[in-house]
Amino acid sequence: MKNLVVQPTHLMHGAEYDELTEAVNEYADKFDSVKIAEPLLGEVGADASAVNRDKETVAKAITAEAVSDAGLESIDKAAEDGTAFVFMGHGTSHNAKVTYSQMQTQMDKLGYKNVFIGTVEGEPEETACENIIEAVKEAGYKKVILRPLMVVAGDHANNDMAGDEEDSWKSMFEASGAFDSIDCQIAGLGEIADVQAIYVAHTSEATGVKPVEAAKTDELKEGETYEAKFTTDSSMFHVNEAKNGKGELTVKDGKMTIHISLVSDKIVNLYVGKAADAEKDKANWLKPTKDEVTYSDGTTETVNGFDVPVEALGKDFDLAILGEKGTWYDHVVSVTL
Repeated sequence: MKNLVVQPTHLMHGAEYDELTEAVNEYADKFDSVKIAEPLLGEVGADASAVNRDKETVAKAITAEAVSDAGLESIDKAAEDGTAFVFMGHGTSHNAKVTYSQMQTQMDKLGYKNVFIGTVEGEPEETACENIIEAVKEAGYKKVILRPLMVVAGDHANNDMAGDEEDSWKSMFEASGAFDSIDCQIAGLGEIADVQAIYVAHTSEATGVKPVEAAKTDELKEGETYEAKFTTDSSMFHVNEAKNGKGELTVKDGKMTIHISLVSDKIVNLYVGKAADAEKDKANWLKPTKDEVTYSDGTTETVNGFDVPVEALGKDFDLAILGEKGTWYDHVVSVTL
């Protein structure tokens, strides 16, 4: 390999990004070319007022996800309901810490008056937990939803943000006595499709190679069948190994449906939506078919299959499953060509 492209999955141009750059540059003479792509939030900018397209995309995406996960109609409706969203980042003493201030600026520019940016480390100073508590309190919001501003929801999200210890953000918000409810959403930025797309775009910009775009419904031919990848969020729920993670996508009357064969007959129904809504919407349960699959050793097995409606390719959607013991479970899936 003569040309190297590195795509950091970092949030910003912080200390770890600098360390990565330094390490890669030590081997630059081993390649004809070396390129390091931008981290998620792009260039840092001169001061707290500097924002860019990446920061705007992330701000919109994470707010939309938080509002949706909270079961609210919109960010404006959340504000009317007295609900504030607090996104907790890591924080840093690196000069790139202004990025967090820029994200607050971006939220303000979008009119998200009930969205606040904080950090575990409290750097920059205005992002410290005690300062965020005061800011939310002064703004008059009585309900708070905490969510990580981190690519992965790991130790910081589970402990520093949502832990039961007295120094966790959840505990400190509760201890303030200023709020009626404190809820936590444990989800990393990397789970959001629009965030993933930014990383792809940054790699594309570094290489000069355009990413393959997901096909649109109107680009598929009516009545045709296509092999499509069916991706889930769980190793316990997936397409049968004999199908190599794929199903058959068909288009009829402009609508897409994918037929998938599962690993057994233990999943008895599917529901497009959340598990909490499935019981009251039995008419829309997806019923199984009996599919025969053939494995690489020549053996066959009869498993349950399902025809799943697909609204859009390359977009995550909720798909609940009902096991033979009568319990519904939430999952997120996507379909791509």
